[in-house]
Amino acid sequence: MTEPAAEAISAPVTVADEVWVAVAALDRVAPSGHRDDRLRAVALPEWRAAEFLAGRGLLRELLAAVRPRLADRDVVTDVRGKPRLRGRPGVGVSVSHSRGTVAVAVAVGRELGVDVQQPRETVSATLTRRLLGEHARDLTGLSAAGVAREAAWVWTAQEACVKAGGEGLRGRPWSIDVPQGARAGHWGDYRWVSLREHSAIPLSCAFGRRSTARSAQHTFTTGKGDRQT
Repeated sequence: MTEPAAEAISAPVTVADEVWVAVAALDRVAPSGHRDDRLRAVALPEWRAAEFLAGRGLLRELLAAVRPRLADRDVVTDVRGKPRLRGRPGVGVSVSHSRGTVAVAVAVGRELGVDVQQPRETVSATLTRRLLGEHARDLTGLSAAGVAREAAWVWTAQEACVKAGGEGLRGRPWSIDVPQGARAGHWGDYRWVSLREHSAIPLSCAFGRRSTARSAQHTFTTGKGDRQT
């Protein structure tokens, strides 16, 4: 069996019908040269600008692969801070960064969120219980690194869900039930998928039913920084 990619997925992964995810090491991604992306990056600290442009670069690479006509669209933010393609509110996009890794997702006709997490060496028992609830006991017997890795997988699913819903931390992601080792599940109208068979780095995507792409929420802001990028 082929091992999951440690640093990058060489081609988009189709998670569901017209839902795609890609992930790469930040230093392997060509930074976006799009004029609007460059203008937005000017106001950011140097490290954040590099991260931001890598995220936008990978997002545009994914769009070029799955929806080429959309690859040059401006990326703006709605009133909840979610990234959107200007003029195409029915196409969901999401970007996540974690310590040198960037992940992106695109969905047609759906709300979605993506999250990637480089695991810490260890996590506290308190944090583990907060994320996994009663499932924390299923981690008994794992090494400290194994517990940290599983906690990261769980957190990516939880975080992807609240990003899809536009809630962020207000959505209390730690309260979403994600069992140890789970590869997929549901949270309300959203389905989450952990890409355990495709990525060695914890990576999850969540997406709604096609009917959850609500046009009433697609009011854009023109600020230079994105709250969810």
